[in-house]
Amino acid sequence: MAKYKIAWLPGDGIGVEVLEAAKIVLDRLDLDAEYIHGDIGWEFWCREGDAFPARTIELLRNVDAAMFGAITSKPAKAAEGELAPELKGTGLTYRSPIVRMRQLFDLYICLRPCKGYPGNPLNYREGLDLVVFRENTEDLYSGVEFSPVPPALAQTLSSLSKPFSAFAGLAPDDYAVSCKVNTRKGSERIVRAAYDFARKSGRKKVTIVHKANVVRATDGLFLEMARQVAKGYPEIATDEANIDAMTMWLLKNPFNYDVLVAPNLYGDIISDLCAQMVGGLGFGCSGNIGDKLAVFEPTHGSAPKHAGLYKANPIATVLAAKMMLDWLGETAKGTALEQATAAIIAEGRVRTYDMGGSSKTLEMAQAIAEKL
Repeated sequence: MAKYKIAWLPGDGIGVEVLEAAKIVLDRLDLDAEYIHGDIGWEFWCREGDAFPARTIELLRNVDAAMFGAITSKPAKAAEGELAPELKGTGLTYRSPIVRMRQLFDLYICLRPCKGYPGNPLNYREGLDLVVFRENTEDLYSGVEFSPVPPALAQTLSSLSKPFSAFAGLAPDDYAVSCKVNTRKGSERIVRAAYDFARKSGRKKVTIVHKANVVRATDGLFLEMARQVAKGYPEIATDEANIDAMTMWLLKNPFNYDVLVAPNLYGDIISDLCAQMVGGLGFGCSGNIGDKLAVFEPTHGSAPKHAGLYKANPIATVLAAKMMLDWLGETAKGTALEQATAAIIAEGRVRTYDMGGSSKTLEMAQAIAEKL
């Protein structure tokens, strides 16, 4: 019996191809694992009305970790239009499978390391090494949304909120409402995770990213909890930045930052910005981490126009596999994989199209595997 059970969730688009690449390097490392395929993605929405079927949810309840490729997502009306004829008009509503997965399994940490490897022609600055902690289950990604807006909700908001009076006269289908939900528990634990990581890894500074000067209730709560947590880590420097200013300062003075922690939406924004500074989404890896399960993925999407061409850069997915190895406690294998990847980047012999080369997805994976 294998030591680990790994759920293998290719999804669709280039997700299938980059996970195929990840499997090449994991096989070379001889990880003692059973890889179990799970159905997830657009085809299952169209055919079954559920992009994250119950059978895949059950699979995730019985594995040690998961690797996830990418999936296609579309707005609600467009998604309904692509359902099988017998499913149309049945009240089905598309929700992002990865968001559902994060909430269902309480994968409250989105960990996104952004490291610039020497020799990468896409590096914004050499030597960058940033880590983003993004709260992963709350905020504007909570899924509490209304379109059209029910009259009962409009009536309640009118009675409770003076600013809502500007919208009270609108017809239900002339506007939409998305709720930003932040909790003390959710805020405290993501900030604590960031400080614990900084302490364990010898990082010197944590930056709290927010917009509490305008979004006073929810971001104010996040900032309040972050300040309380920070008091318990006196050896780690703390600073605070509004999300809009943060995007400017990251570009201007990126070496002023180390670990960043933010609510869900802001974390999504700054992690993509940080990924671009170290080569783009082809280098952006991510871990969705809870207390009992972790799901690792590249941060890029499914890129349907590139599907089947095997031209996508698999390095983000290879580095996500490195994160999985570390989480499983296979740190020697994880370190070896990162070193092999760094060596290929530094050599410059094998480069995918985004790096200015012509190597294919699996050629990059094979080159990394040969370094192991």
